[in-house]
Amino acid sequence: MLKKLLLAVASMIAMMSFAFADVDVNKADQAALDSVKGVGPSTSKTILDERKKGGEFKDWADFEKRVKGVGAKRSVALSEAGLTVNGAKKAAAASASASASAAASKPASAPASAPAASASVPAKK
Repeated sequence: MLKKLLLAVASMIAMMSFAFADVDVNKADQAALDSVKGVGPSTSKTILDERKKGGEFKDWADFEKRVKGVGAKRSVALSEAGLTVNGAKKAAAASASASASAAASKPASAPASAPAASASVPAKK
């Protein structure tokens, strides 16, 4: 019984590490691409078709240019979800999250003065 318990725990650990592994668009099959949050069957098919037609993706700019529906904003989200191009995360993913946290901690500036209400406007009857 102890062996079964240890085997179950080891299996869970192995599956968890696989679930968080990066997926390279140049090496992944459809199932691996589908496992990335934000990539569904349609997008994974588009990626595979484009990879077959034009060869491996050189970098993120090449990926964005060739895969319809993936622009700068979506590629950052896909990179944060674990998608890589030639083993590299999108560079903007790190800077975007850093600038977002910096913007969140920056206090908002208040306007210098609010315009005065006009006293010459008659009240409605």
